[in-house]
Amino acid sequence: MRTRKNILAGLFTAIVIAVVVLGCSDDILDKTNPNDLSTDTYFTNEAEIITGVNAVYAAWQGLDLYAREYFFVHDLRGDDMKAGGDQLELQRRQLLEGTHEATNPVMGSVWNGLYRVIHRANIVIELAPREEVDASDEIKERVVGEAKFHRAWAYFELVSMWGGVPLYTTYSKTTGDVQGRATVDEVYNLIVEDLMDAIESLPEEYPDTDIGRATTYAARAMLGRAYMQQGDYSAAHDVLTPIVASGKYSLSDSYIENFREEAEFNEESIFEIAFSNAFGGMGWNAPGDGTNMEVTVRGQEYGPNAWRNLAPSDDLLDEYEDGDPRYDQSFYEEGDEFNNGTSVLANIQGVDPSTSWKKYQLIYKVEAENAASGINFRVIRYAEVLLMLAECENELGNSGEAIDFLNQIRDRQSVMMPNYPTSEYPVSNQQQIFEAIVHEKRIELSGEQIRNRDILRWRAQGKLDGEPISYFQSRHALLPIPQSEIDNNPEIDQSDQNPGY
Repeated sequence: MRTRKNILAGLFTAIVIAVVVLGCSDDILDKTNPNDLSTDTYFTNEAEIITGVNAVYAAWQGLDLYAREYFFVHDLRGDDMKAGGDQLELQRRQLLEGTHEATNPVMGSVWNGLYRVIHRANIVIELAPREEVDASDEIKERVVGEAKFHRAWAYFELVSMWGGVPLYTTYSKTTGDVQGRATVDEVYNLIVEDLMDAIESLPEEYPDTDIGRATTYAARAMLGRAYMQQGDYSAAHDVLTPIVASGKYSLSDSYIENFREEAEFNEESIFEIAFSNAFGGMGWNAPGDGTNMEVTVRGQEYGPNAWRNLAPSDDLLDEYEDGDPRYDQSFYEEGDEFNNGTSVLANIQGVDPSTSWKKYQLIYKVEAENAASGINFRVIRYAEVLLMLAECENELGNSGEAIDFLNQIRDRQSVMMPNYPTSEYPVSNQQQIFEAIVHEKRIELSGEQIRNRDILRWRAQGKLDGEPISYFQSRHALLPIPQSEIDNNPEIDQSDQNPGY
């Protein structure tokens, strides 16, 4: 574990079963290499079960997920992004334009990455609690709680994007251990069960040597997301309220600092994926193994003087109210200073190059982006919790409480926007409050992989006034099951594919 700034250097050695053939003797052929690790010989003590759960965290750092593909799958399917240049790769442009099919490799990578998280979590959940493991009950319970948090999160990603998916609650021991598609309700039932267990077994906080691990409040926030995606606002309200009541979190005075290295694990952070460029460059490694997978290419993909594959959409830019400081704190424009004020942005390449992302960009302190950004991803911020509670209160008929949560967001020291009601959002009835929530959530969480799932939820619940996605057809409500899964899983065939693919 890295201390204070980041954790989880990805040093976990994969657990495999292997037999080394050293010669022709029957005695030799029967012997197992004592240096190889297996589920029979590993997970015997506290250090090993902690290493095992560290590997679950490390899977999120892989190329399939937060190092690269995760943010693409989310951002390309919302309305906050547009192609930043003419050279956006075909497989990414397909997701942006809704022409993707079951063979799309970006989508397939995220599917694989999420099941890698689940597989690693299942190993820990199954093996760590055993009586023969030399570890305290407290450590066993905590480690299993961490693994259940990650398994639930991965299944939430899967069910919200693909619908019913294969459900694995034990780790696969042979290539024949496969499952067909479970129902959406079955997947959500496991998510809720796992997160309720995690809430009970995870601590409120960790010492600095373990900073970055999932807490009981991270589990609550994730469960709140899951309940809201199902439309259960009462349950979401009840599970989210203790986060606010704990007094452990507050909004950072500086909005932009939430996306910079110096403010990682700050008072607003509920859960982050940790990165650091202190361990080397980009390894382009899908599983997230090894010390070269400690960086993300997010900055380079979105940066104004880098690849700039994605840029903020015109619709998103138009959503900002005049004078909202979050505009300048979220986006760079040509002529802006960067690199600690010593450089000026000029000659930005691409389509309509005037505006580019500032969030998660390293160039606030360096001359150019590269494929080695160590800025942590803020998966859940306290601001999102307040906005989720605002929506819950509004759905439950508590307009005053909903407006109060919205105004807390606007009262942040570096924002200080006029409180609701405003001329644009009079918030005198439930529908107007909902419209203010949609606006505030889009602005506050722009480019943070939240908006597309909100659109899916609001569309399914019949709450959208119009269709935000110009190309949307019914088939776009879900991603297609990857063709590789259909080809390789004997429990799934083409008849199980999502409609329209």
